[in-house]
Amino acid sequence: MDFMLVQMIISVLIFFVMFFGIAFLINMLLRMTWFMAILYPIVVVFIIDEVAFFDYFTKPGFAFSALGDKLVSLYAADIIILSSGLVGAIAAGFVIKYLRKNGYQMF
Repeated sequence: MDFMLVQMIISVLIFFVMFFGIAFLINMLLRMTWFMAILYPIVVVFIIDEVAFFDYFTKPGFAFSALGDKLVSLYAADIIILSSGLVGAIAAGFVIKYLRKNGYQMF
């Protein structure tokens, strides 16, 4: 049981740092502060879903039904880990906004 708690804590840190870094770089390059925070739910769908991307256009009833079933069947640990990625993306937006306000110009 202790190993699972350690694994979850490490996963939360990895997702936070990974999406903070990705969002920070995207914000610097595109100069769109909240782009990754808005894009993150789509990234989560690609992480958890097992339906092909084009099925959302060719078989939307089946694809969205399968997505809904998959979202409902997520464990609490999965939700916490995925939420930490969203928190990382949002934190990157606040950091970029703070840095730009204080005069730092990135690209």
